Amino acid sequence: MADDDRTRTSTEQRSFLTCATAVARLLGVEESAGEPGDLRARRLAHAVRKPLLERESMPEEWFVPLMAAAVHDPDPSFCRWFVEPAVYAFGLRRVAAALVDHLRNGTDAERAGAVRAWYSAHVPLRPDRSPLYGPGDGLIGAGRRCPA
Repeated sequence: MADDDRTRTSTEQRSFLTCATAVARLLGVEESAGEPGDLRARRLAHAVRKPLLERESMPEEWFVPLMAAAVHDPDPSFCRWFVEPAVYAFGLRRVAAALVDHLRNGTDAERAGAVRAWYSAHVPLRPDRSPLYGPGDGLIGAGRRCPA
């Protein structure tokens, strides 16, 4: 692996660690020190997954940290852990708009992350999956209706 590739990978992992740490702090989840950054970031992501889905509501200020964590998660299988609660809480339209913004204005890493997250944003919503789910058209989430 070339030095540039190692530096880029290290920077992306640090970004994901920063984002995962921000979400963990919002939830009051303790960060475990002493682990390598990529392992620590994955453990934090795992630790916040269930609490995010179990919440009955999410404050507005959580949207940006959730989307940042989703876009910076290097694993396409796990970025869903941030995208799905965001869709339930804030709706598909808002999540999709944020992802499109990353595609238009983000770094190369953020654009790649937005593409990975796009797939997860379109999973079917299930009422039994999260208390955040509310009646609606399935596009907005949390019972929010699209303004006329």
